[in-house]
Amino acid sequence: GAAISSKIGVNYGRLGNNLPSPERTIQLIKSMKAARVKIYDANPEILRLLSGTKIQVSIMVTNDQISSIASTQAVADEWVRENVLAHYPATMIRFILVGNEVLSYNTYEDQRRWRDLVPAMRRIKSSLKTHNINNIKVGTPLAMDVLESTFPPSSGTFRSDISDMVMAPLLRFLDGSKSFFFIDVYPYFSWSANPRNISLDLALFRGGRGRLTYTDPGSGLEYTNLLDQMLDSLVFAMAKLGHHNVKLAIAETGWPNGGDIDQPGANIHNAAIYNRNLVQKMTATPPQGTPARPGVVIPTFIFSLYDENDKIGPGTERHWGLLRPNGRPVYDLDLGGRRSE
Repeated sequence: GAAISSKIGVNYGRLGNNLPSPERTIQLIKSMKAARVKIYDANPEILRLLSGTKIQVSIMVTNDQISSIASTQAVADEWVRENVLAHYPATMIRFILVGNEVLSYNTYEDQRRWRDLVPAMRRIKSSLKTHNINNIKVGTPLAMDVLESTFPPSSGTFRSDISDMVMAPLLRFLDGSKSFFFIDVYPYFSWSANPRNISLDLALFRGGRGRLTYTDPGSGLEYTNLLDQMLDSLVFAMAKLGHHNVKLAIAETGWPNGGDIDQPGANIHNAAIYNRNLVQKMTATPPQGTPARPGVVIPTFIFSLYDENDKIGPGTERHWGLLRPNGRPVYDLDLGGRRSE
C-alpha cells in the first residue's frame, strides 16, 4: 500500500465541562495543521464535521462494546454500518481501535474482555472486508503495563498472564492484516516514578550529541532518549513471540503542563520541550525510527488536545492539553516540526 505519513495527530478527549464545541474544535485542529485526529468513541457529530476535511481519523469501539461484537458477526456488521459506512469515505476514517488499554484492567469481567479482544478485532476486520474497505487498519491501544520487563529494552517481555492468551493471537492478527501495534507511551510517568535514577534530559529528548546516552548491555544498542527505550522494549517483546515486523504506532504520548505541588517536572516549560522534540523526531526525513528499528515511520498521536477538567486522579490528569479550554495554545507548538526547542 501507500507509504504511511509521518505527520502528527492529536487525541481529542472530551472529559471536560468547559470545552469548545465540536465544530469550533475541528476548526482549531485544522488551524494547528494536525494531520490526524483520534477520538475515544465514534461520535456522529464529530465524524460529520470531519467530512470533507483532509484529516485522517481514528475511531474507537468502547470497552463495553467488545464482548457483544466478539460474540456475533451481526453485531460487528451493525457497528461498522452505523459508525463507519455512515461517514466513510467522505470522512477519512483510517483506524478503528477496539477498546482502550483493555489489558490494564483485571476484574473477572475485564478478563473475559481480554479473551474477547482479538475475536472482536477479527469481526470488525471481516465486516470491513465484506464492504471492500481495505484502507482502514484495525488495532487496539495498549499501555506499557502489558510488559513485565522493560529495562534494559532487550529484556522486554510480555506479562505471563496475557502472553499466550492475548498477545500471541493479537500479534498474529496485526501481522496478518499489516496493522500497527498501538501503544500509549509516557516517558513522563517512567521518569516521575524514578527521578533519582532516570535523567530528565533523557525523558525530554535532550540526550545524545556526545552526552547522556545509555547502552543496552543485552543488545549493544545505544539510546539517547527514554521514549526509544520504551518503544524498543516492545520490539524485543514482540520478537520473543516470533513477530519481527509488526510496526509500532503511538496512540498516546505527551507531557503534563501542570499538576499538584508534589508533581515536579509537570510544567509548561517541560511540556513544550517534550512535545516540540517529539514532533521533530517523529516528522524527521528520512524517518529516524528507534535503535532496534532505524528508519521506520511511527505514526504518533499527542495526548491531548485540551486540558480536561472532569478527569479524576492527580492534578496532572487535568493538564495534558496543547490548548486551554478557551482554545488558546498553552505554548507554541508547530505540528509540522519546523520549530525546535
